[in-house]
Amino acid sequence: MNTVTIRVASVEEMKLALKEAATGQQSAQGHYITFLDWERLWKTLSPKKMHILHTMTGAGELSIREVARLVKRDVKAVHTDLQALLGCGIVDKGQQGVIFPYDEIHFDFVVGKAA
Repeated sequence: MNTVTIRVASVEEMKLALKEAATGQQSAQGHYITFLDWERLWKTLSPKKMHILHTMTGAGELSIREVARLVKRDVKAVHTDLQALLGCGIVDKGQQGVIFPYDEIHFDFVVGKAA
């Protein structure tokens, strides 16, 4: 199964993970979408954008109109959301539409009192 992990991690944690991956110390490598803090994650992956990603998960390449039909939203609004997701590198542009190239989304973050 092609899984992406969406996580919140500090710059230090990301540097350590990159170092471990480069030296072969990391036991399980995978696909990650990493945010530096909860606020950036929430802003980037709003509920409507998450609905789009959930709908696109495992679906292959879809046209923007097809995504809009599946999420039951206006094409222009879905286009705007997809442009934001494309700009962040979360979805990819295909030959005929857009692709979220994963079959499953795993979330890995802790929400607690701010330090």
